[in-house]
Amino acid sequence: MSATVETIDKYILPVVPLRSIAAYPGMPISLELGRKRSITALEEANATTGKLFLIPQKDPNTEHPFAEDLYEIGVIAKIKSVSKTKDNTARVLFECEDRAMITNVMQRKGYIAAEGLRKRVELKENGGVKGEAMLGEAKRIFTRFSELSPGLPDEVKFAVDTVRDPGLLADFLAANVLTRFESKIKILYEFDPMRRIEMLLFCMEEEITVLEYEADIARKVRSAIDDNQRDYYLREQLNVIRDELGMNDDDDDYENRIRAAKLPEEVEAKLLKENGRLLKTPFGSAEGNVIRNYIETCLELPWGKNTTEKKTLKQARKILDRDHEGIEDVKKRILEYIAVRQMTDTPSTQIICLVGPPGVGKTSVARSIADALGRKYVRVALGGIRDEADIRGHRKTYVGAMPGRIIEAIGRAETSSPLILLDEIDKLANDFRGDPASALLEVLDSEQNKFFRDHFLELPYDLSDCVFIATANDPAGIPAPLYDRMEIIELKTYTYAERLAIAKRHLIPKQLKKHGITSAQLKITDAAINKIIRSYTREAGVRNLEREIANVCRKCAAGIAGGDFEKLTVRPDTLTELLGPEKLIPESIPAKSTVGLVNGLAYTESGGAMLPIEVALLPGSGKIELTGSLGDVMKESARIAVSFMRSRADILGIDPDFYKTKDIHIHAPEGAVPKDGPSAGIAMCVCLASALTGRPVDRTIAMTGEVSLLGRAIAIGGLKEKTLAALRAGAKTVIIPADNARDMQKLPDEVKNGLRFICVEDADTAIDIALLPAKKAAKAEKTEESEFSPISTAKKSYVPLNCASKK
Repeated sequence: MSATVETIDKYILPVVPLRSIAAYPGMPISLELGRKRSITALEEANATTGKLFLIPQKDPNTEHPFAEDLYEIGVIAKIKSVSKTKDNTARVLFECEDRAMITNVMQRKGYIAAEGLRKRVELKENGGVKGEAMLGEAKRIFTRFSELSPGLPDEVKFAVDTVRDPGLLADFLAANVLTRFESKIKILYEFDPMRRIEMLLFCMEEEITVLEYEADIARKVRSAIDDNQRDYYLREQLNVIRDELGMNDDDDDYENRIRAAKLPEEVEAKLLKENGRLLKTPFGSAEGNVIRNYIETCLELPWGKNTTEKKTLKQARKILDRDHEGIEDVKKRILEYIAVRQMTDTPSTQIICLVGPPGVGKTSVARSIADALGRKYVRVALGGIRDEADIRGHRKTYVGAMPGRIIEAIGRAETSSPLILLDEIDKLANDFRGDPASALLEVLDSEQNKFFRDHFLELPYDLSDCVFIATANDPAGIPAPLYDRMEIIELKTYTYAERLAIAKRHLIPKQLKKHGITSAQLKITDAAINKIIRSYTREAGVRNLEREIANVCRKCAAGIAGGDFEKLTVRPDTLTELLGPEKLIPESIPAKSTVGLVNGLAYTESGGAMLPIEVALLPGSGKIELTGSLGDVMKESARIAVSFMRSRADILGIDPDFYKTKDIHIHAPEGAVPKDGPSAGIAMCVCLASALTGRPVDRTIAMTGEVSLLGRAIAIGGLKEKTLAALRAGAKTVIIPADNARDMQKLPDEVKNGLRFICVEDADTAIDIALLPAKKAAKAEKTEESEFSPISTAKKSYVPLNCASKK
């Protein structure tokens, strides 16, 4: 045998442990690194030599391997390329150089490193005659192996024919052909090329033996399958014989069920045809199961079965009043809808969409409408749906196919004329699988839904007798074609009086029953309920209020069950013990009238809120600083207010060059809460005017309204919620745009009686009304009321008679 030459070098490199794989010299290897320690080792190697040790670990389930968990042999690998992925993993291409014997493993910060001896054993003349013999034997064994594993790549076969180095061929076949991890490790441990090729031949012989056993087992399995098919054929013959003798006990007599169901002609013909196909299909086949499922689903639907609608208007009114407090506008519109259905045999199929914040009772209103009409109620949740098949269903040929949600809802209702609630219609989504909103167009269009075709049924189903009611939180999220087919009814924020009544008539009795407590055991005073509403909840509806009442009921149940007391009366002074400290800081107007501080008003999902606006003037060069998480629209309002103040400098008697000599800082407190919208424009103008003139703003006045560049007051939305917030905070007067005067008739009586309204057509009038003269500011603080009567101070732009509320 030709002589060998050994080369030994010492290295200290970072370590990347390998799970269930081994790397070999001369072989490139691509790895995906996910463990944090491996990523850190990779980064350390990249920053230094560009090399590291790839060492297999003994147990692939060990998450943080150390010396005792690693094999003693690895390879020195050079990093060729690294690509980071979004899930904090790295895909790395290594070029393996030489084997290394690991002599020591060290823990470093965030990774492990190892000390190893690189040992390279080189053959002269590729091992001579013995090397040629080994290569020939390897090719012969590989030929046998490839016959048993026909899926080997052509690159492997080409390499076997061309590689002349026994050691390199052994490493190549170990990396690409051997399947047993133990065999791979044996090859990795052999430094001598000749012994390595001998070990490879031994390992391949073992794997060939395993493959031959597997092939023999496969032949036996195929033979058993043929025997099973023979048994199946004989059993089918037996079934035919039993049928001829009248012995067949088939409990699925579909033909009789189809004819007895009194189905529409087209449906009956289709199902009879499918039943004929079923009779010709082998029992237990996949196609037979599909047909059987299809026929069962169709027969379970209530074809032509309608419920008789109750159309008594008085009874409907009684049900709505029983189930809901307040919302008179909503009740009125619903009663009109029911009245139209009572007056005509072909009632309007207008779709109602109930829009409002969470917790205001949209779903319960729909349930009450179903009760008032005497229809079955069924809910279809649309939130997050992004597949058209959820509406139209899947083709019945697909595995696990089923009808869409509309047909499925009708099946649950067991009638063709239920009230179907399309809940959260504004939460529909779409992607590459289709647009469910487009599929709903046919459902909600009275001209099309008489012949609605579900993909699973492949038959027309009449939806014209169904009553559809949709709900949404934000109408802006409803696709325009759907929005056009619906009539929007808004459910707005409940007033304090309405929440009190809802709690007394609905929430408290419901929670008492749920917790097994009688009204004699637990009493909650009106004052305590009001404190819960004001100090523990802030919302448009009553969902959180119900949670707090349930919390009180749980405390009462625990006390009664534990023998602490027999009954409990909840008063305001006992709420802290039951519910903990007050969760909300009550909104209130400032303690005194202040220069540069205005009571703005805002609309939020939980109702209205006070929006204080603060302005500070600082010596500078005219920079405008806007803080408080303001959105783009609100920032534009601030710049408009600055420009408007420049145009009114002479009228207000302020320095016309203030925008050059002063830095203006406008801030809206609660900086963590994003704020946007144009309705703070009037408030910003008044606040700037106060800061520039040095005149304080009347603390008892709150205001809302958009402002134009010329100072015109533009109408805003959410007036009810904003005025409720002003009343809650203790304001006495509210300035609103004149165009909002028409909305005042819809305000609750408690707001009309508790606030004075001043309608203005421009910001100039708002400034005149809201600012106190500097010499009267101290007197105004003592009286705690503005001395300016809206009638005595208003100019021509002020509209006092049509909007001022009676006091």
